[in-house]
Amino acid sequence: MNMLQRILEKFTSENQEVFIFTAVLCLLSGLVGLLIGKVKYGLLLKKQRQDAVKRSKSVLLGQITEQIAPLLPKFPCHVKDVKFLGKPIDFIGFKTTGDSELIEEVLFIEVKTGDSTLSKREESLKKAIEKGKVRYVEYRYKGEVSR
Repeated sequence: MNMLQRILEKFTSENQEVFIFTAVLCLLSGLVGLLIGKVKYGLLLKKQRQDAVKRSKSVLLGQITEQIAPLLPKFPCHVKDVKFLGKPIDFIGFKTTGDSELIEEVLFIEVKTGDSTLSKREESLKKAIEKGKVRYVEYRYKGEVSR
């Protein structure tokens, strides 16, 4: 029997109640720590879930608003003169002169709700438009189209 075993045996035989109490105390301390950790983790998960649900609702509200925007008051052009694109801009709109079908202005329309901001791509499109980097392109395909 080595020295450590002898000391432990002597300690446990002489102070058995203290040893048992200490062991139980250590076990309870570990269990309390485990429970506190589980509660903190559970609260963290609950908070994260609530945040995810909140963000999901915001995104959904934004998508719905995006789709019905042409029907809402003060939309910049008539609903019949707007086409939904989605990305990188929500709508392209056409201002017409009264009852005429002649187009006097082309509008690039981005719908935002709440505190949402332009994405990098949307921001770059806005800058290109503001710099006049817009042109009309007519594409004609001269080959045959087969079925």
